[in-house]
Amino acid sequence: MHTRPLARADLITGVILVVFGVAAFAESWGMPRLEERSINPWTAPGLVPGLLGAVIALLGLVLALRSAFAGAFGPQIPLDDDTPEERRAAWRRLALCSVLCFVYSVVLVGHTPFWFATGLFVFVFIVAFEWERNEAWASRGRKFAIAALIAVLAAGLIPYMFETLFLVRLP
Repeated sequence: MHTRPLARADLITGVILVVFGVAAFAESWGMPRLEERSINPWTAPGLVPGLLGAVIALLGLVLALRSAFAGAFGPQIPLDDDTPEERRAAWRRLALCSVLCFVYSVVLVGHTPFWFATGLFVFVFIVAFEWERNEAWASRGRKFAIAALIAVLAAGLIPYMFETLFLVRLP
């Protein structure tokens, strides 16, 4: 019986995520709780990282278990279907993603308002990865509109959540 081609990779990724999530949770547990200053416990600096670490660990466990049940320990189907063109395209996508993340984190954040940097990043990221060369202009317009809507929502909701719910000042 052959298994899904990426079941073993999912298992390894799941284990790495569990280890990372548990480490993040453990480190956040050791952060000061500021009880001696009578500060609200919901504003403790380790709360959000601890919750995120717990969620990452839980989802990593789900991924690892799902891949184990999918036969990650059994024989794998080889993935020799990739052509050199597909591999180059994958490397181009990785490079594009890396450049966009670098520009966002180093160039935009801290030099422009956070909401603007986030909205622009989300819009450009979606458009860059949804763009198809031989696509009709009507379809492109629809994709631009959807990307703009998602970018506006992200530009509004992300700062609101961090500043209002998590009480984190943004750059």
